[in-house]
Amino acid sequence: MKTKTTLLILMLFCLNLSANNINVSNISLENQNAAQWVQVEFDLSWENSWRISAGPSNWDAAWVFIKYRINSGDWQHAQLSQSDFVAASGSTIDVSKDGVGAFIYRDSDGSGDLILQDLRLRWDYDSIDSNDIIDIKVFAIEMVYVPEGPFFLGGGTGDERAKFYSGNLNTSYNVTSENAISISNGNGNLYYDAGSILSGGDQLGPIPASYPKGYNAFYCMKYEATQGQVVAYFNTLTEVQKAEKDPTGPHGTNRQSTVYRNNITWTPGSANATTTTPDIAINYIDYVILVSYLDWAGLRPMSEFEYEKACRGPILPKANEYAWGNTNIATEEYTFSNIDTPSELITNIAQNTGNIIYNSTDGLPSGPKRVGILAASSINHTREETGGSYYGIMELSGNLYERVIYAGNPNGRAFVPNHGDGNLTNLGDADVDTWPIINPFGWAYRGGAFANTSTFMRVSDRYESAAAYSTTNSSRIGFRAVRSAN
Repeated sequence: MKTKTTLLILMLFCLNLSANNINVSNISLENQNAAQWVQVEFDLSWENSWRISAGPSNWDAAWVFIKYRINSGDWQHAQLSQSDFVAASGSTIDVSKDGVGAFIYRDSDGSGDLILQDLRLRWDYDSIDSNDIIDIKVFAIEMVYVPEGPFFLGGGTGDERAKFYSGNLNTSYNVTSENAISISNGNGNLYYDAGSILSGGDQLGPIPASYPKGYNAFYCMKYEATQGQVVAYFNTLTEVQKAEKDPTGPHGTNRQSTVYRNNITWTPGSANATTTTPDIAINYIDYVILVSYLDWAGLRPMSEFEYEKACRGPILPKANEYAWGNTNIATEEYTFSNIDTPSELITNIAQNTGNIIYNSTDGLPSGPKRVGILAASSINHTREETGGSYYGIMELSGNLYERVIYAGNPNGRAFVPNHGDGNLTNLGDADVDTWPIINPFGWAYRGGAFANTSTFMRVSDRYESAAAYSTTNSSRIGFRAVRSAN
């Protein structure tokens, strides 16, 4: 029989982020150690999990973190201990060094649905009285491990615009460490076409050692962030923070009606925002809400170097390739079933070619589709048919643009990849001072969106990379987060 805590009256809540069928359930508090700590027990499951020792040599994982409130007060971030955690059979738990969250993943090679029971994380707390009422929320986000190692930026014989290269346009730059990188149009150095104001950048450098090159290992969200994830974040904010970070306000859609499939609604003064389509990738979020979400979740932005590593891995670039590693691409407009549901599918998915949401396949309803739709609809489940990257990351080409940290101006190059700590300012702002927050023009975007033509989808293409509206709310721009593995 489990030992239940007797000092705390518990109100336990499970957050089910159902977009990709990741599920947290059966939450309880166990083995309370007086006024110091308690173990949070829960079950965790998700579909299509894997771990593989060959090829990509990687795995998928759940990034798990906990929020709590005392006596219906404000939600706070739970500090986790690196001791006294319990992994379920077949799993590994890596609690982050800062105690913000934990990665949970398979402990050996395998694939398929993963069901883990009676996991435990130790929550170190203070200022809790024996008569307090505690509410708990456990959050889980699907991530993919991108291992340490060299890779190539840009180059190749394609005609991608403003692409990175070394020496000449047809030669890739080999990233072999996290050391500083010189910017110069000569052999062995990194360079790119400045292009227009929308494109490559100022051609200045160096790229500092602190800027994440993608050589070091990191975890990347398997899917683009969803409406459900943003609503879950928003609903833990204070009333003041909600007024400032309203996803239906100026930093979001600026309306209560649906626009390009964004269905989030919230009435000022009401308790919670809602969405009827939690599984659809989130658009119409500007950088203010973006960085707030990343800090709240204990994650960080992705650099544009890390974007290319996440797409192609260590493979030498191919001319004009998409995230699945070649130029084969579907051209027939998709038709859909189960629209606006967690099982939204494509009924005429292309076989033996690359599948992607862009202007030739977008179909109706127009706008971003539910995350993971290509993999769920594929027939043969190949990398091409699912649109997956070398490491198994979905929709890095198409659906929505990926916001990344720019290497083409001083604001982007000054980025230091510190993680969010789960806590926000009184106004709900991120407070990681090494991110481009005060002066936001260190952002760019890559990978194309549902309304773009195929040229924008190419891994090395940076044509619109530095457009000024990369910091604004747009129907075409979404985001995903990363976290350094070390």
